[in-house]
Amino acid sequence: MRVISGKARGHRLKPPQGMDVRPTSDRVKESIFNIIQNYIIDSTVVDLFAGTGNLGIESLSRGAQRAYFVDQSRKSVETIKYNLEKTRLISSAEIISSDISSGIKRIAHKKVQADLIFMDPPYGKGLINSTLSLIVSTNLLKPSGLIVVEHDKNDEEILVDTEELTCIRKNNYGNTSISFYQLREETTK
Repeated sequence: MRVISGKARGHRLKPPQGMDVRPTSDRVKESIFNIIQNYIIDSTVVDLFAGTGNLGIESLSRGAQRAYFVDQSRKSVETIKYNLEKTRLISSAEIISSDISSGIKRIAHKKVQADLIFMDPPYGKGLINSTLSLIVSTNLLKPSGLIVVEHDKNDEEILVDTEELTCIRKNNYGNTSISFYQLREETTK
């Protein structure tokens, strides 16, 4: 696991400890960033279920202005901090050690609106829809922003569309799928 591009390019990231963390592979990460490259420069990024901080760190390396990392695991928070220090990106980051609901509310309370939100929840735990709903209800996503959700290809919980969100793209990589969401135009008015 490494930073693929940008000012921290080539830095190896500390791998996850234990079986709770399943980092995004370099191949999938590179594909994601090819798709979202126009959202990154000077953006505000939120990395939910951050694990190692892999996606948020890649965003900072490629020119994001600020990144918020949320994870409730103490080991993950320590790993994220280590990886941010190693890549010298810590000054552009804030790590929130909390469950996802409280973390989203803390960021939203600061009036932050994200250009990009990454979600990589544990597979099969039923966390996708509730997290997407909370993102919408707290107004965490900018009207022009994008949510990138990594999930199991066969996860039946994944939304296609809701009243507020529309799935604009879905890519499969083996057993992993990446779904991309935007706010519906009616929601942004």
